[in-house]
Amino acid sequence: MCTIDKLTDKATKSEFDKRVISATQHLQAYVKHRLYIAESTKIIPKNMYKSHDIIDEGIAKFYEKGYNVDADAAIIKIELFKIVDADLDELFKKEAFHQNTMSTHSILTDELDGLDEKFTVDEDFDFIMNDELSDISYHQDQEKKHVFVYDDKNASIENALEISDISAKRNKYLLGKFYTYLPLRVSDVVDLFIFGKLSFEDIAKIKNIEVKRVERILDLVMEDFKEHLD
Repeated sequence: MCTIDKLTDKATKSEFDKRVISATQHLQAYVKHRLYIAESTKIIPKNMYKSHDIIDEGIAKFYEKGYNVDADAAIIKIELFKIVDADLDELFKKEAFHQNTMSTHSILTDELDGLDEKFTVDEDFDFIMNDELSDISYHQDQEKKHVFVYDDKNASIENALEISDISAKRNKYLLGKFYTYLPLRVSDVVDLFIFGKLSFEDIAKIKNIEVKRVERILDLVMEDFKEHLD
């Protein structure tokens, strides 16, 4: 914890505040996309939540819990992502009844159970991926879901998934199907990487899982998606 003298030092506090603001650069893109996916998959109502409100609330919680005024931007960024990521998880659980008027528990359970047993529950995280991940997003005979057409024109996802033309009708449909059938906690890891611009190590800290698991999740999911672009 910082000293009283440093806390009362306006110059030091001002520099710290600047580092906090700079740490929100990619947080904005991440939150906007998580809300877009949640709206598109009908977990939350459209236009009910704004990214800047969620981020402002996260920043307020960051200051309230106490902080080290000497912390660098990288540490601040991880702490802010942790707070906002947890807030989004709680929000989606609370609002999940909007999706087919199902209970929160049923939705989160069905997300895992309906994936053709490609995901299994793990004691230290909510999912793991099995070796036979093939076609997780495209062969869902057990459960019928409304597939939305992805229309968020963002260069980040275009580059990460190596999509030559994100505006092409087929690619928009594939992206919509991709996000429709991925469990929220899986697509969250994907979005932390693509939109949050976070490293495997940073994502592991935020989600409290091993780095190798983050790497495996991203490798398997992205490889599976790219196969269907060919």
